[in-house]
Amino acid sequence: MHATYTTLPNNMSSHLQHLRLLYHRAANTLILRIAIATTLAGAVLTKVTQGVVSAHQIVPQSSAICPIHLFLVVVLFIVTATFYLALRPRTVYLVDYACFVASSKFRYPKATLLEHAHLSPLLDDSTTNFIATILERSGMSDQTYVPPILSYIEPYCGLDEARAEAELIMFPVIDELFAKTCINRDAIRVLITNSSGFSPVPSNADMIVNRYKLRSDIRLMNLSGMACTASVTAVGIASNMLQVIPWGSYALVVSTEIIGPLYYAGNMRSMQLSNILFRMGSAAKLLSTSRSKARFRLEHLARTITAANDAAYRCVYQEEDEKGNFGTALSKDLMGVAGDALKANITVTGPLVLPGSELLRVLLYRMAKKVIGSRRARQSIPNFCLAFEHFCIHVGGPAVITSVQHGLNLSDKNVEASRMTLHRFGNQLSASVWYELAYIEAKGQMKKGNRVWMIGFGAGYECNTIGWMCIQPSSGAHGPWASCIHRYPVDVSNKV
Repeated sequence: MHATYTTLPNNMSSHLQHLRLLYHRAANTLILRIAIATTLAGAVLTKVTQGVVSAHQIVPQSSAICPIHLFLVVVLFIVTATFYLALRPRTVYLVDYACFVASSKFRYPKATLLEHAHLSPLLDDSTTNFIATILERSGMSDQTYVPPILSYIEPYCGLDEARAEAELIMFPVIDELFAKTCINRDAIRVLITNSSGFSPVPSNADMIVNRYKLRSDIRLMNLSGMACTASVTAVGIASNMLQVIPWGSYALVVSTEIIGPLYYAGNMRSMQLSNILFRMGSAAKLLSTSRSKARFRLEHLARTITAANDAAYRCVYQEEDEKGNFGTALSKDLMGVAGDALKANITVTGPLVLPGSELLRVLLYRMAKKVIGSRRARQSIPNFCLAFEHFCIHVGGPAVITSVQHGLNLSDKNVEASRMTLHRFGNQLSASVWYELAYIEAKGQMKKGNRVWMIGFGAGYECNTIGWMCIQPSSGAHGPWASCIHRYPVDVSNKV
């Protein structure tokens, strides 16, 4: 009789090896539990058969403790500690981050944008007037940047132009991060990129692997379609992946938006907003489960997705206008949808971060409001300043920042980083919260032990938040604010 052997594919063989390993671990754990239980049961039965009935025998004296009892206590302690360490989530740290700083040749003054609108044969007078009005209220300075393709009166962004823009803003910021951290690139086991408007084949993540020759078994993920909240989402995914790979590994997260392909060449006002507000920027972050060289510790992350609601789903929506021009429409319901998403998010975040006294105060206020039954009574807003010293609010525009400020009852100082980032760099979409963190550090406001809350909004509609605790503050005003921090803050009240 001849035996027949079937060769399994490599991936199936790998899965079988993992299953076999898990089986042996489970079997060993089960055997250990049975052994301990059997030993304990045997000890109890021995006492019973020996006629241990009197009360003084039920509680053994210290002299009656046998070596087997001490052994069982030690084994139980070791087993409990092992289970605790195995099942406890690993702490994730932010080793460092870097933000892209464009050359002055990419500067895009508001007057240039308005002049191009006047000269463009694609835009009518009402659209040009609308652009002028929004620019006046945008809260942006004349120091913002756009990619080279948008500096033309009639921009055209093909695949080559979009790839060139991606390389322009991703590679320099990764180079800076590697220079700051001095890590071995082979230690990077996870790479996550996010860009909503440009998702080529190969992906942006593959582009980075090819440029820096990263390891062949690296875990790749390329996020698209999430817009401004994708950076926070990517950090959460990286944190989850770090839980299941060797301790001390690194995850590289690159957040950017390629805005060239997002240009809208029509006259729908809801689609023109992206042309007016979106600006060039990117940020690279290095995460790890090792505390070595880390600067921040990840405290919590909460995601709120409201896409089940039709109005929320369509409030940021890519589509074509009646003439076939592609663009991203921002609904008039956007502020209301964002407010509802933020309320749902803080309902989850509040119990995780607020002190017990503040939670009790809010609870008592709501109970009293129900008893009184007054609908006119002002809502009790939790004081999140008791949980965080700093706030990084997505710079979607002056109205977004003001809405969150009022919704959370924050001071002007609390939202200074958001308004100054909007003024200096414009709406950089998912990367903006990292420019805000860089502003806080450049001003010397970040201290060891300080907590910072990042709040991101994005298409879907989503509101995602993340909390960090500072371990090691920055040693100086480095990064994107190095050349201009001495001019900030500036007064933007008359421009909002």
